[in-house]
Amino acid sequence: MRSLDDIREEYEFLEGDERYRLLIELGRELDEMPPALKTDATLVRGCSAAVWVYPTESGDAGKLHFLADSNAAITKGIVALVIAAVQDKPASEVATMDVTGALEPFDLKSQLSSNRTQGVPNMIALVKDHAARLADA
Repeated sequence: MRSLDDIREEYEFLEGDERYRLLIELGRELDEMPPALKTDATLVRGCSAAVWVYPTESGDAGKLHFLADSNAAITKGIVALVIAAVQDKPASEVATMDVTGALEPFDLKSQLSSNRTQGVPNMIALVKDHAARLADA
């Protein structure tokens, strides 16, 4: 997965439909999430499309790795942005990170409909809650 900085660099050079295409491409780059993990327990509440996020630990102790998916291409790209901000970082760092601030340069609220972005705070909360639990363990 590309770093959030690399994605932002590319995103800044694009406009309108090209940004949508980039989001769709990012969604396709997510690690595949096995269907067995797409359950009510991994479903993110408050999203207009179905979004699943499953936290795992990466090979490095204490670092987070997430599997995620959505049934809508653009939403899946938004999920990929959130995941790119936190993927393979230490749980303690993610727990205190300003993920919303990290996503501000993408100006999603003015680029996308409110339906597409309404679940973003819930995705961020889920990621940060999991990180906080691991950091405290």
